[in-house]
Amino acid sequence: MTCAALAPSDTLWSFCPSVAAAYLYAILFGLITLAHIAQAILHRKTYCWVIAMSALWQTLAYAFRIASIKAPTSVAAYSVWFVLILVAPLWTNAFVYMVFGRMVYNYTTAARLFKVKAWRFGLYFVLLDIIAFLIQLYGAASASGDHVPESQVLRGLHIYQGGVGLQQLFIFFFCYLAFRFHQNLNRQSQSTRIKQAKTLLYVLYFVLLMVTIRIIFRLAEYSKGLKSSIPRHEAYQYVLDSTPMMIALLAFNVVHPGRIMAGKEADFPSRKERKVFFKNGGRGVAGNGGGSELLPTTNAYEPVHGDVQASAGTMKGEP
Repeated sequence: MTCAALAPSDTLWSFCPSVAAAYLYAILFGLITLAHIAQAILHRKTYCWVIAMSALWQTLAYAFRIASIKAPTSVAAYSVWFVLILVAPLWTNAFVYMVFGRMVYNYTTAARLFKVKAWRFGLYFVLLDIIAFLIQLYGAASASGDHVPESQVLRGLHIYQGGVGLQQLFIFFFCYLAFRFHQNLNRQSQSTRIKQAKTLLYVLYFVLLMVTIRIIFRLAEYSKGLKSSIPRHEAYQYVLDSTPMMIALLAFNVVHPGRIMAGKEADFPSRKERKVFFKNGGRGVAGNGGGSELLPTTNAYEPVHGDVQASAGTMKGEP
């Protein structure tokens, strides 16, 4: 049976891709995208657009893969799916860091970890993720395109692998901090709220395991250069890249951060609220994991049974 993708003499495909598998994964990722958008709206968590974006990019990657299979000489379609499939998982990585920052805010007495405030903690790791993203994007873009010399393709892939390796290094460092945070949770009273927090933390571990499986695959894919046989067998990509990323996205559907850290009080205070609060010499508040609130009032607080009371009210979580 003739493969339509390989029929043209100037086809961009080196093997016969399965259009049925591409359709299946495009549909599945599309459904997951809709589910994440719906959950973000349901729980009123605007930061969840990040995980929805990860699912959307995976959906678009397979949509353009289908387009490329049907138009095997189209450089644009091939390049877009090739770049998207490589960089889409970075959104999932960034979401893990954002969720963890909010967990530090909601489930630590001082709303900080190693003297780093919760909102800055997430920001720092997202910035590191962006660095890895830009390196991977540059490498992937350099390796794709029309009439690209083999030496440039190989150099681009090596740059991409360097970005992937850097991403994994950040993950290892993050896991160490997550483990220390886990120890903090274990020292707290094991209420239902804390048990839910630990469940969410286990999900973060699991998602990063899925990301790591995908990273190992991507590092091995071109470890032997362009002569590697791995890229010519799409089953590897489906099993060791797209499927782990799909499972990671589904894990957040099942244990959604917006359900565990529910309500407006669980969200970070605005920058204006933080500035006003600290300008007034305020101190934060010990939290039980039910969210934190910053009040731009007085700093005359008196600890009572783990909480902090003030004339203006009671706060939870010390920023």
